[in-house]
Amino acid sequence: MTTARFAGRRLLLGALLAAGLFRPAAAHAEATEVRFARNLGLGYLQLYVMQDKGLVEKHARAAGLDDVKASYTAIGNPSTITESLLSGNADFGAAGVPPFIIAWDKTRGNADLRGLAALNAQPAYLNTNRPEIRSLKDFTEKDRIVVPSVRASYQAIVLQMAAEQTFGPGEHARLDPLTVSLAHPDGTAALLSGKTEITAHFTSPPFQDLQLKDPKIHKVLSSYDVLGGAGTFSAIWTSAKFHDANPRLTRAVLAALDEAVGFIRAKPREAAEIYIRLDNSKLDLDTVERLIADPEVRYASEPLGIQKFTDFMARIGSIRNRPARWQELFFADIHDRAGS
Repeated sequence: MTTARFAGRRLLLGALLAAGLFRPAAAHAEATEVRFARNLGLGYLQLYVMQDKGLVEKHARAAGLDDVKASYTAIGNPSTITESLLSGNADFGAAGVPPFIIAWDKTRGNADLRGLAALNAQPAYLNTNRPEIRSLKDFTEKDRIVVPSVRASYQAIVLQMAAEQTFGPGEHARLDPLTVSLAHPDGTAALLSGKTEITAHFTSPPFQDLQLKDPKIHKVLSSYDVLGGAGTFSAIWTSAKFHDANPRLTRAVLAALDEAVGFIRAKPREAAEIYIRLDNSKLDLDTVERLIADPEVRYASEPLGIQKFTDFMARIGSIRNRPARWQELFFADIHDRAGS
């Protein structure tokens, strides 16, 4: 190629770039679909709002990604949610903090699952249909306690914390043989029926509140009692591969989460209506609005008190790696936020 022809092509390429008529080929192409696998309940309300309002699609368009489609799948078992990410059937998982921590710990150096954001801080109740049970000491070998996932879910880990507080050091697994894994709706149905081996359910809003409407059900403890106050209940995470290959789409997801937080805070009644409609909830609108606006509940992207879990889980051997800072668990997208 002559010097003149090469110079001419450079001039043509420069003109096309200036006019916006040339785009570098596929090297920077991002995914056109983003798939969310989430658990059930108000701890994941941002994703309900994102789905209903098309917020991921909105922020993807603003980022120059015009053809993005977001899909949402409800899965009642947090371990299955992590498996969905590892098998390539989902891009983001949303579940309780302990399953997220376990996923982070087990995939370090390979799939490298890390958090994009926290979702929610809310109290979870251990409810029972046996009137004589007033504390953990009252459970017997005949009782069965429902948790979303045995020894891995938020409720299962908090139950271990509570067992250690009740029975002493080294007794964190004391009640583990009594636990069974069921999704929140199935556990609620079993507890309310009173016709199965299920005598207690460690669950979350709004399922615990639906249960407590029945006079035969009462609360044994709240997770806030065990944790000594509020702490993050749920989080959303993805793989380093997806995060790094889709920077604009990932930022669009985080922007959608932040907009959903603002929406929930400003319009709790409309958020309640969205939740009831998408989840086919049996609770009335006033009750769900009250639960969302409860001062004990916090919707925010910044993690709160997450190291209470990592410290405990590392000490009892649930995880091998103990993070020194909460930022180790999350991508840099939120490192500048005021988490703990």
